[in-house]
Amino acid sequence: MIRRPLRPLARILRARVTGEDPDKIEAEARAARMRGKRAAEKRRAENRLWLLSAVFLAAFVAVGGKMFVLATTEAVEPVASVNASPIVNQRADIVDRHGAILATNLITASLFAHPQDMIDRVAAAEGLAQIFPELNAETLLRQFSGPRKFVWIRRKMSPEQQQAVYDLGEPGLQFGPRELRLYPNGSFAAHILGGTGFGREGVHAAEVIGTAGVELTFDSYLRDPANAGAPLQLSIDMPVQAALEQVLAGGMMLMNAKAASAVLMEADTGRIVAMASLPDFDPNHRPLPPVSGDPADSPLFNRAAQGRYELGSTFKIFTAAQAMEAGIANPTTMIDTSGPLVWGRYRIRDFHNYGAQLSLMDVIVKSSNIGSARLAVSMGAETQQEFLGRLGMLEAIPLELPESVRSTPTTPRRWSEISTMTVSYGHGIAATPVHLASAYASLINGGLRVRPSLLLSSPLPTEADRIVSPETSANVREMLRNVVVRGTASLGDVEGYEVGGKTGTADKPIPTGGGYYEDRVIATFAGAFPMSDPRYVLVVTLDEPEDTTGTEPRRTAGWTSVPVAAEIIRRIAPLMGMHPNYAEQAPLVLASQ
Repeated sequence: MIRRPLRPLARILRARVTGEDPDKIEAEARAARMRGKRAAEKRRAENRLWLLSAVFLAAFVAVGGKMFVLATTEAVEPVASVNASPIVNQRADIVDRHGAILATNLITASLFAHPQDMIDRVAAAEGLAQIFPELNAETLLRQFSGPRKFVWIRRKMSPEQQQAVYDLGEPGLQFGPRELRLYPNGSFAAHILGGTGFGREGVHAAEVIGTAGVELTFDSYLRDPANAGAPLQLSIDMPVQAALEQVLAGGMMLMNAKAASAVLMEADTGRIVAMASLPDFDPNHRPLPPVSGDPADSPLFNRAAQGRYELGSTFKIFTAAQAMEAGIANPTTMIDTSGPLVWGRYRIRDFHNYGAQLSLMDVIVKSSNIGSARLAVSMGAETQQEFLGRLGMLEAIPLELPESVRSTPTTPRRWSEISTMTVSYGHGIAATPVHLASAYASLINGGLRVRPSLLLSSPLPTEADRIVSPETSANVREMLRNVVVRGTASLGDVEGYEVGGKTGTADKPIPTGGGYYEDRVIATFAGAFPMSDPRYVLVVTLDEPEDTTGTEPRRTAGWTSVPVAAEIIRRIAPLMGMHPNYAEQAPLVLASQ
């Protein structure tokens, strides 16, 4: 770089020799420098103006383009979302077979405190204790006065509670968005739905995870964003479920029962239309599991799918079906019922003396223990086990509930001859009501084994699932119909719906061992309707029922479970589109023998 001198020294020296004025030369040079400087500044100013103009033009084009897009785009309602945390998870809904909501989501708020930002800690603690009665003001004050900079107060709250906290005006109380699982129908289908809890959680979000029921079984599906929010559709029918629960609760109260359960199943598919267990709970406020006592006494216990009971004489139809399928007997075959039947120190008796012989039909109609035991012994223990195994009565039920994994029936430790006798009439073996419902459906639907399911999309049985022949199935239906028409379940004959079924009254075993109670029973009715073309199977079980309307307490299933089942059918059949047929019943005709 060549530095230009401020004063043109050469010209000045020449000027001094020639007598010119040096100051004039210096002034000219100064003026020239100022002109160059001003020209450079002008160019810089012009460049800045051009740049600023370009920026304004670009901004104008961008704003104009955005306004054009908004003007030409259809307006859409904005969707609320929480982007503060990656653990926020929108859980899919659960719906019934008609699409009615059983479980959905609600955006609510969590509450936490920053004690260092509080103005009046005493007033905040007292105010929170009034809003949330379960909180203690003194405990809150100790937490606010300590060294902690963060205090959890509530993981979830209602909008009304949130507004009340906001009205306290305390800046140290902060809210965070929280997704909450909501069961809008309260305790409805509680044991089916199960419930949810929080997994990973932070201030701004929490992970909702299943803890029981279908919420746990299908947790991965419900949380998977790849399903695009598609709901989980169950086979449950909401109006039918509601009616069943209501009637069952009333029957449990009238019969002075300790607990109750009911299962309504499609005979051809095994799909469960309704299932209830009482006492129940509200999944919105799911109680904690018991830490002591009998787990079966907890409302969390699903008696329909978890409860294993000796189901009494409902098993006799299995013995009859096995004999007919093996060709050993038919409905008119005479069976020795003379008694008592003595085996070692054991004596098997009937409720009444039915004489020396009964037809196989009447063994079922009159519920003869002796007849059933002798028939079972004639076929043998191995044959009995094999037949019950094919019915699914010796394995855990394949139901979409985590609780059903532990529902394997209890069987005799050694399947002896006496065990074969007692199992034939439902003693010495304990199974769940769902086991019983699926086995009855398999026998009356034409002979195809069904597997219970809570999904509407469950597969249908095929010929490969055949258990008994159509002829045997027809004879089973006639036997069960006769039990209601002229047998132990006569109180279950709902006019117009052609009900059939079998009663079962089993003495309740003493939990500590040592035999059975003398005055406590498990009363069960396993039925189906209409028997000419069975569509539904219904199993009703009452724990320790007692009908006190007569002169003496009555505990048998015919007096307790059967009337409850009959009322359930009266209520639910019209809800399922079934019209009563009041035409005169045709005479009972047995299948070809």
